Amino acid sequence: MSSDLKSITKKGLFWSFIERFGTQGVQFLFGIILARLLSPEAYGIIAMPMVFLGLAQVFVDSGFSAALVRKPDLTEEDLSTAFYFNVVVGIVCYLLLFGLSPLIAEFYNTPILSDLLKVTALTTLLNPLCIVQQTILTKKIDFKTQAKVSLLTTILAGIVGIYMAFNGYGVWSLVVQQVGAALGRVIALWKMSTWRPKTGWSSESFRYLWNYGSKMLTSGLLDTIYNNIYPIVIGKFYSADSLGVYTRAQHFAELPSSNVTGVLQRVTFPVLSAIQNEDDRLRRNYRQLIKLSAFVVFPLMALLAGIADPLIRILLGDKWIDAILLLQLICFARILYPLHAINLNLLQVKGRTDLFLKLEILKKMVGIAIMCYTIPRGLVTMATGLIISSFLCLILNTYYSGKLINVGYLTQMKDVFPMLIVSIIMTSLMFVLNNLLRNEYVQLLCSALFGCSFYLLMSKLFMKEQFDYACSLLNKK
Repeated sequence: MSSDLKSITKKGLFWSFIERFGTQGVQFLFGIILARLLSPEAYGIIAMPMVFLGLAQVFVDSGFSAALVRKPDLTEEDLSTAFYFNVVVGIVCYLLLFGLSPLIAEFYNTPILSDLLKVTALTTLLNPLCIVQQTILTKKIDFKTQAKVSLLTTILAGIVGIYMAFNGYGVWSLVVQQVGAALGRVIALWKMSTWRPKTGWSSESFRYLWNYGSKMLTSGLLDTIYNNIYPIVIGKFYSADSLGVYTRAQHFAELPSSNVTGVLQRVTFPVLSAIQNEDDRLRRNYRQLIKLSAFVVFPLMALLAGIADPLIRILLGDKWIDAILLLQLICFARILYPLHAINLNLLQVKGRTDLFLKLEILKKMVGIAIMCYTIPRGLVTMATGLIISSFLCLILNTYYSGKLINVGYLTQMKDVFPMLIVSIIMTSLMFVLNNLLRNEYVQLLCSALFGCSFYLLMSKLFMKEQFDYACSLLNKK
């Protein structure tokens, strides 16, 4: 990696990590307090309409953000056209959700959901107002401004949510927290960004944005539906309590996997897009990115699985005890998440959204087949099916990476194999240690310290190259 590219990447990674983990850390703390104040049923109810809100957000963006970041000669017409499109689609989505809210409530047999969705759907009106501003900051690799916005809005919305939960507003605390965060984000980004729409609609700009984004839109719709199939099924065929327990376990597991990978994707997408036509250089940086992601995410997921039991009992209490085994299984289902995401990221960098869409269709077919088999067999079996699906789908995700830049499945597995083996051994030893200790606080402290120490020692002995590279990124000099 060249010195200029490495310097830009380091700066972007630093502030993107601050934003993601600062925001998620604050949300995590607020979430613990809210989980103690609210019941699993409240979390189950708020999770029910998430698929519809997620689909609306995919339509609102339609892949235009990625198209704007990737385009080298960005114009004012491109930005204004994307803004107008986002706003109009956001209005249409809100009206649809408002009208469909009684039917959605009837589907889940949860009457309160009708009013909840009408209010929660306000985010589809608010989010489009700041998509372009955020995209401009991403293209400039300015994650410092985004970090300030995210932390400020998360803290304020969390305080409001806790106040409402403490005063007995129940599930409405979570609704107001979501809408308040979206409103705060719009206000902050408009205040901190100098961009405003200055031109009218451009058909030429729209054609470019749509040609790139339409396939991302279809892929995003498939991904959103698939990612929310489990909550839909659990909410429909199981209880709101079961859905609340599942979503809480899922949120815990997503904290390290999605956020670390999301940080790396956001920073490296504009960086790698700048060298998209230099295959040798792209291949080297791409492999380094895969190894860095695995080096960080694999042990984090393994560590979370190892401390899941005492962590849930201490932070959330015994009413969430059913989330422990689900969390451990979902951790291993998501341990390969960085490899999935980065392989798909490459297709976007190379402009091959057609292959991106093809892969999404194939993977969803595999995942749905496994889900259909596991649905009648309970939540634990369904979570186990996620692990099988993840390992099978990685074979598909790496196929085109091998074709485009000669970094296929075997090459990638060879790169990450040491991290995977050490992480699995670490978790196994942590389980043994937990069984020897009785006090939950002692289990949490000793297991966490042992897991971190063990992985760092093994890294120094058997993964020194990757250990040194990770340390070099942390070194400000």
